[in-house]
Formats: sequence, structure tokens, C-alpha cells
Amino acid sequence: MRFLPAVIVDALFVLIFAAIGRASHQEDPAGFLLTAWPFLVALVIGHLAGALLPGRPRRPWSLMWGAVVWVVTVAGGMLVRVLAGDTAEVPFIIVATIVLGVFLVGWRGIAALVRRVRGSQPTGDAAVADDPAEPID
Repeated sequence: MRFLPAVIVDALFVLIFAAIGRASHQEDPAGFLLTAWPFLVALVIGHLAGALLPGRPRRPWSLMWGAVVWVVTVAGGMLVRVLAGDTAEVPFIIVATIVLGVFLVGWRGIAALVRRVRGSQPTGDAAVADDPAEPID
């Protein structure tokens, strides 16, 4: 399943977000799953929504997919938190939106830059043949 690596990376970032958040409030970081689970549920829904994006091939590492996952994860995570009886205060919503945006869209942006740089660099014999400074025999 080609979507699984992106789902795993995103889930790890949601878990990191929850652990950092708990630690920053002097709460037991070991209880990070209590904070993370609503966002993990929404993350799965976000990936399902990303799969509905128009265009072929759909790439879970694309920026557009990441933006969909980000919005659904934040909005859905907050909704699940409230429905589960927890709070969703405005400062928490702001911080979650920013941090999850950096995490869920950020790694995709870095991956896109790496792919672009690697794609623009000639490799092997083609690099030697295409070098204008190299004399042609």
C-alpha cells in the first residue's frame, strides 16, 4: 500500500505534537495518547479525504494532500475532543493549527525540494557529457 509510509510519518508527527504539548504544560508526557487519539482518528479521515483529491496519480506526499490532511486533522481532532468531553480552547486551537501545519505540510515541502534538487542534477555519464566545460571528443 503506497499510502502507508505517509500515514505513518503523519501519525508520528501527531504523536510528537501531543508529547511536546503535554510536556510543555508539565503534564505527564507518558499520557500523550490521551491528547493524540482524537487527532489520530481525524488523521485517518484526512488521508481518506486526500484519496478523493482529483488528478492522477494521487500522491500522499504531495503538498495538496498534506494540506487536506492538515485541515481535516485539526478540525476533526478538535471536534472529536469536544465530543469526547474534552476542551478545545482558542489558544490550543491556534497552537495545534500552526504546529500540525508545520509538521504535516512541512515534511512534504522538504520532500518536494529534495525531489526537485535530485531531479535537476544529472547523474552518471550524462553528467559528464552535458558539462559545457568538458571538451567533447
